[in-house]
Amino acid sequence: MQAIYNIAQLCFLKGIKHAVLSPGSRCAPLTISFARQKDIKKFSISDERSAAFIGLGLSRITQIPTVLICTSGSAAYNYAPAVAEAFFQHIPLLILSADRPPEWIDQLDGQTIRQTEIYGNHVKGSFSLPVDSSHADAVWHIERIVNEAINLSEQFPKGPVHINIPLREPFYPNGAIEFSTTIKKIEVIRTKATLAEESKKIVWNELSNYTKILVVVGQAIQNVELTALLNKLTIPIVTDIISNHNFEGSIKNHDLFLTSSNKPSDEILQPELLITFGNSIISKNLKSFLRKNKPLAHWHIQESGSVADTFQSLTKVIPLTPSSFFAELVKEKFDTADYKKIWKNIDDLFFKKIDNFLKTEPRFSEFEVVAKLINILPDNSILHLANSMPVRYANYINLNNSTIEVISNRGTSGIDGVLSTAYGTALATDKLVTVITGDMTFLYDRNAFWNNYLPSNLRIIILNNHGGGIFRMIDGPASQPEGEEYFVTKQSLTAENTLKDFDLEYSFVKNRNEFHKALITYFTSNGKSKVLEVETDGFINTEVWKTFKREL
Repeated sequence: MQAIYNIAQLCFLKGIKHAVLSPGSRCAPLTISFARQKDIKKFSISDERSAAFIGLGLSRITQIPTVLICTSGSAAYNYAPAVAEAFFQHIPLLILSADRPPEWIDQLDGQTIRQTEIYGNHVKGSFSLPVDSSHADAVWHIERIVNEAINLSEQFPKGPVHINIPLREPFYPNGAIEFSTTIKKIEVIRTKATLAEESKKIVWNELSNYTKILVVVGQAIQNVELTALLNKLTIPIVTDIISNHNFEGSIKNHDLFLTSSNKPSDEILQPELLITFGNSIISKNLKSFLRKNKPLAHWHIQESGSVADTFQSLTKVIPLTPSSFFAELVKEKFDTADYKKIWKNIDDLFFKKIDNFLKTEPRFSEFEVVAKLINILPDNSILHLANSMPVRYANYINLNNSTIEVISNRGTSGIDGVLSTAYGTALATDKLVTVITGDMTFLYDRNAFWNNYLPSNLRIIILNNHGGGIFRMIDGPASQPEGEEYFVTKQSLTAENTLKDFDLEYSFVKNRNEFHKALITYFTSNGKSKVLEVETDGFINTEVWKTFKREL
């Protein structure tokens, strides 16, 4: 088992800082070696689905692979939702799954499934270690694979990598573990791509042909330097709340005004050149607008990897970091100020409309709750938005504080693992982490609290409308007689009993006055995580939302 024990030390030598371990017998050699490796911080999480999302949250902050360790059988399958999320969000993970020896696969042995390449196309790479690890060539093989897996996970685009590890008994060491001093470490030297002079001339010459240039930023990691570069451009910069490049002059209300009769015509807003970077965008209206009103050219900026043609107009892929590209672009002289003014004027108009609606709407709703919370978030904190309505509410309200980083599981856009991801985020940072989630998402991931590492910098706001309220707001299910039972899935629970089990500070409010009173001390620290549950009427939420969309 020496080569297996050495994996923990090699991970440390490669710069890995965190490991999330789930209990099991087959994985004992891995668990014990990581537990005894004193430089990697470990977390023991019993529920593998939650464990993987906690690892996702850790890696999202550090941008370093978190190690996930599980036993054989269905345990590895429970990682799958988080693995897929990591793949589409480009978050590095190193999955180490213990397995039965190959001769026992399909022989009706306990906890034995087909684990080789279990995650299919949702990992950057799948590896299997040799079952016998004592021969010198086997040791070399194992160390080579672990190096390659970690390097692959960290290379752009980052993502999850899986190593399946078949292990024979005995699993447990008789005494101390000593890590080898001759472990093979393979480093990758980082390089920076630049445009060749010939390519630069082609790009900038083409750029000079356009006076209507639009930049759309997808989900991205906060980068202050890049945001400052974007702010210097005389080009409209369209940002979602999850883009993390919001600034005072960026276009944030596009999801509202692109379907409004009060906006300029599509022909006036239609770009000649579209420049994009980052991952997915939230706004369905923006996607529809750009697919319908296609630009003459669409450039996507990305270091490497496959590129999605989201708007069906892709003409050029420029393999640079966005910072490198826009640092060059700000030096170029082009006249797009009039086009930017058109976008900015309509954006400002709708900002005033949203503000006025929120100030004058008499009914208490979860839309108001999200708006209030976003406007009072502490500087330099992290906001985690659950899927369904929370991320949509927030995207309409906007975030004008560029010191706040926004995280959301928009790789697969599922409701699973939201609390666990935020939990992992809080474990990896000293910043305050605020989660806004619906009741269904909260209940789906209650096992996020089932561990011994509860951080004090976590704040959770539950919007409890007693069901999946989004299904009352979208046209299809709202008009069906089965809507309430099979789509909304009405439920009567609150979070109170769950949070008593896990000894979290809990408050429950159900009207505007109680909500405002609860906020007075909500973000102050008392050494515990805090949960605020806000109960609202789902039908009032729907009516407020429809009024909002209708009036704007």
